[in-house]
Amino acid sequence: MTCCSFLFSRKKTACSAEHTTEIDDEVSGIQNTKLFPYKELKMATGNFHYSNKIGEGGFGVVYKGTFRDGTVAAIKVLSADSRQGVREFLTEINVIANIEHENLVKLHGCCVEGNHRILVYGYLENNSLAQTLLGGGNSSMQFSWSMRRNICLGVAKGLAFLHEEVRPYIVHRDIKASNILLDKNLMPKISDFGLAKLFPDNLTHISTRVAGTTGYLAPEYAIRGQLTRKADIYSFGVLLLEIVSGRCNTNRRLPLSDQYLLERV
Repeated sequence: MTCCSFLFSRKKTACSAEHTTEIDDEVSGIQNTKLFPYKELKMATGNFHYSNKIGEGGFGVVYKGTFRDGTVAAIKVLSADSRQGVREFLTEINVIANIEHENLVKLHGCCVEGNHRILVYGYLENNSLAQTLLGGGNSSMQFSWSMRRNICLGVAKGLAFLHEEVRPYIVHRDIKASNILLDKNLMPKISDFGLAKLFPDNLTHISTRVAGTTGYLAPEYAIRGQLTRKADIYSFGVLLLEIVSGRCNTNRRLPLSDQYLLERV
């Protein structure tokens, strides 16, 4: 190893350790968050075996885990190499740890050992709307109009809670079909709060980098980067169209004139 590479390696290690300490300190200051040992999560998921993989996003992989007492959980493992994933990890804990609602996913705890950043949620048997209703998982489930109506109402209640009842209120920023999970009774739960923003009452908007998913972004937010609760409401409107029509807002396998759902309504 050359002198330069040795110094670089030491500097990188020191920075990494300092960054890890900052994360540990921030997590330890959050109330109502259980800290899981990494060994316990590794055992629950069969060493994070691919057969237990139930989802994957931009910041990591979600596994089904079964603990010794029979409790089943969804275990979200964030990429150790992603600084953005670390920010999402901290944001998600800060936002969801101290609030509870029947239409929001329940955070049971997290793991912050070494470079491991893992979130532990309640397991939802029927996956997401993207996997079931919109066919991403080739599901055979049939959704009646009353079921679709109840899902729409449940998501609306969850958003109303975030926007009106929490202080400071919360703008989710990524309402979409893959972030609406369904329990065994098909009750919808809003998930994935990694992009969420806490919104003080004295602000009319927050100027921020645009984040979210193409097809669900409100035009004024996408163009100017000015975030308000209306961004979530627009995304919810797109989601409503998907639930009613049973198709994704964008499908490039269709003829050009039919690819974009919003152009058809």
